[in-house]
Amino acid sequence: MTDVDVPESHPRYESLLTRHRIEAGVEKGITSKQGLIAQGRGEAYDYLLGERTLGSADQAERAAAAHLLLADHPVLSVNGNVAALVPGEMVELADATGADIEVNLFNRTQERMERIADHLREHGAEDVKGLTADGRIPGLDHERAKVDADGIGDADVVLVPLEDGDRAEALAEMGKTELVVDLNPLSRSAQTATVPIVDNIIRAVPNVTAHARDLQDASEADLRDIVAAFDREAALDAAEDAIRRGDLD
Repeated sequence: MTDVDVPESHPRYESLLTRHRIEAGVEKGITSKQGLIAQGRGEAYDYLLGERTLGSADQAERAAAAHLLLADHPVLSVNGNVAALVPGEMVELADATGADIEVNLFNRTQERMERIADHLREHGAEDVKGLTADGRIPGLDHERAKVDADGIGDADVVLVPLEDGDRAEALAEMGKTELVVDLNPLSRSAQTATVPIVDNIIRAVPNVTAHARDLQDASEADLRDIVAAFDREAALDAAEDAIRRGDLD
């Protein structure tokens, strides 16, 4: 996605690579300039988390995988930052769980929607929803209210990474099971989610996929046990505690 050559030996390799992916996304017209600010905010939280996947986050990722496998109609929501950072990984997750992929944007234009859909297809997606926009999320007055009726509108489980808090709340009001990836455990999105995944998206999405593949042959009863055993409050508390301690060792 970027021509910048960052040596893997650089101590900030992952961080620099992620920044360049967002920058390249802006240049390609799939990421908004506001996405640069959002990326910086998330990076600060990740630094405080030690740039690692906490045990509580891994448990959340396993629970998210179980939810997606149990769902009648799972959908993975993609915005500009997600498309820039983990396009192929989202396609792999969709393949592992049978989920649909839908583009949903706050700064929505037809051109940008089509560019993101094409970008996802370049990374292996066969069908990308979001362009029809024949459904609506009640209670929202901005562009993120627009969804496909046979996509997010009909979904029972939705993965909403790097989410706007108000849409997270609105989807919850619709009775949908929300799986949220958000590095801030105190955000409205994380606080609203059925499964809050407090982890960097570049680690979280592949981890959910790995868990989904590991659980592919699990019985429905086993999957439901994983879902029931997940403690969302404990996961949020563990992430907040890690941030407040600031233990970067």
